[in-house]
Amino acid sequence: MRYLIDTNIFVYLATDFSLLSKDVSAIIQNYESILYISTESVKELVLAYKNKGLCAKRWKTPFDLINSIEKEFNIKIAPLKKEHLQTYAKMQTYDEKGHKDPSDHVIIAQAITEKIPLISSDGRFDFYKKQGLDFIYNKK
Repeated sequence: MRYLIDTNIFVYLATDFSLLSKDVSAIIQNYESILYISTESVKELVLAYKNKGLCAKRWKTPFDLINSIEKEFNIKIAPLKKEHLQTYAKMQTYDEKGHKDPSDHVIIAQAITEKIPLISSDGRFDFYKKQGLDFIYNKK
């Protein structure tokens, strides 16, 4: 089965596997699971590396980080398409509960459009189920 992982799930996978719930760990370790990460998440990871030194001890450059996503972790980088942005444009967001992160919204729109379950530790993503999101919550 295919799964889209949120940025935080990749960070936990790369830095502290114990932050993944038993259910999410089982999905990630299942050889039949095909894992994807959005180019939007990769952008977030590069920005976090450049601005905050995220995983700088693990990778010497942001290029190394990007390359390891596919080579080391066997996660496919899923490009954004026009259809994802069209879903994003019509999507109702959860602004009243403080969920104003446009990167999250794009990742959610990508998962909805592709009809692929999204794995995240952000409980606010539950709001988007009524808009077609198949959400798997990583309860830490």
